[in-house]
Amino acid sequence: MSELFSVERIEKGSSDFALGGVLLLLLGVGLSMLFSSSYYWAQSLVQDPYFFFKRQIIWVLVGLLFGILAARISLDFLKRIVPWLLLFTLAAMILTFIPGIGTKYLGARRWVFAFGFSFQPSELVKLALVVYLAYILDKKSDRFDDPVNSLLPPFIVVLVFSALIYMQNDYSTSVFVLLVAATLFFVAKVPLRYFFAIGVTVLPFATLLLLTRAHRVMRIIAFLYPQLDPAGIGYQVMASQSALMNGGLWGRGIGESIRKLGGLPEAHSDFVFAIVGEELGFVGVLLVIALFLFLAYRGFRIAYFAGDRFQSILAFGLTACLVFQALLNMGVVAGLVPATGITLPFFSAGGSSILISMIMCGLLINLSRSSGPQTEET
Repeated sequence: MSELFSVERIEKGSSDFALGGVLLLLLGVGLSMLFSSSYYWAQSLVQDPYFFFKRQIIWVLVGLLFGILAARISLDFLKRIVPWLLLFTLAAMILTFIPGIGTKYLGARRWVFAFGFSFQPSELVKLALVVYLAYILDKKSDRFDDPVNSLLPPFIVVLVFSALIYMQNDYSTSVFVLLVAATLFFVAKVPLRYFFAIGVTVLPFATLLLLTRAHRVMRIIAFLYPQLDPAGIGYQVMASQSALMNGGLWGRGIGESIRKLGGLPEAHSDFVFAIVGEELGFVGVLLVIALFLFLAYRGFRIAYFAGDRFQSILAFGLTACLVFQALLNMGVVAGLVPATGITLPFFSAGGSSILISMIMCGLLINLSRSSGPQTEET
């Protein structure tokens, strides 16, 4: 146990308190907006306006525990458990397809259900793949001229997990995982000629898969021409944009949203950012965006000043997962990106998302101790 927590904190710098501060702000604002956006739906659904909020608090407390552990874990120990982390994640993904354990909702089989709680293993995939790719790309960085032995194995691992997520009927997360993986390959300085070869192979296949399901095609149509069916496929996009515009400059006030009263599906989940805009206005929207951009600044700075290649790739991947997902969700709500079903970190209801997000944050704080220069700024 002493080896497990014998991290570099004693001989290296202190934690990044600015990063910790912005994470606490995101968590606090996120919980406030979750309660505001969910209480009406919770009252209608289970006659308990605190239902989603209470469940989220439970997951936040669990996330804090695991986040603290992640902030103190030895990075050498983390490297040693990479194979076990991958195997555990693979097993969790397979469990979603087993009747009685895997739970199907709205046509997707993405959750494992046990003891009254559900968990979405695809969220764990994001964390597991980032840790694995940081480890393997660092280990094989001197052998990129031999792609069969250095790059093909991690590429296959990424494809396997992406395929499993796709089989759960979660195309958006499947593509998101591929994009994060491609970003890490780029950051690891994999030769660009390999990206061209992979792109020629993967992009046509991904496009074909996109067009094989009617609901995905309808999402694209709703994104391009929402006004063609304002009461049908275009309703959610137009409702979210309306909520953002109704907020004006200063917003209607916390708790005063109209759209959350049944006028915006998934107002407490995928579209919670629309409620942020309606209740906090343009100023509130800018504040939330600024918090995520500051998180990006601190995280990428940790990656830049990291002690070694593994830590640099890991910090970049963790930051990219959190920030890219947030920007993608905001883009969907604003009508800039087709609907994806990807949640807003720290804001959207969902225990799996908040748990994994807080573990990622814990690891970032862990890594900040090895990135001396960035901890000297505020």
